[in-house]
Amino acid sequence: MFKHLLIPLDGSGFAEAALPYALELAAQFDSEITLLRVIMPPRAGEGTLSPESADTMIKLRDGLYREAIDYLQLHKGSLRQQNFRAHYQVVESDDIAAEIISTVRGCGADTVVMCSHGRGGLSRWLFGSVATRVLQSAAVPVLVVRPRNDTVSA
Repeated sequence: MFKHLLIPLDGSGFAEAALPYALELAAQFDSEITLLRVIMPPRAGEGTLSPESADTMIKLRDGLYREAIDYLQLHKGSLRQQNFRAHYQVVESDDIAAEIISTVRGCGADTVVMCSHGRGGLSRWLFGSVATRVLQSAAVPVLVVRPRNDTVSA
């Protein structure tokens, strides 16, 4: 256990609040780290797409991928400078929790370290909780970190 950590990041400070906890584990157990970014596919309006609209959607999707790769490469570089074995993956999916669980299996991670965005009440009911779904469905331990509001900006 703790030999390969999967850390889902969405580009927010909230998600990054899980990194110190993951790095503490990785340092203690000489863990390999996989950073994951799940991007949501761009959505077109109703009806059929014109060639111009389709081209715009492709450019938007490519931009999302490029941004995700740049973001994860920056974190990977920082982790490698700290002597961690780090990799990253970018995947596209409408179902973030399912993709995290799929990536656990695909990369051989034995632990997920992620942050909860701390939604409660109606917001959680409407949007669901990725962290809760991963906790309920993952076949590996999941460490869920709740960021402190005074130290993390959204």
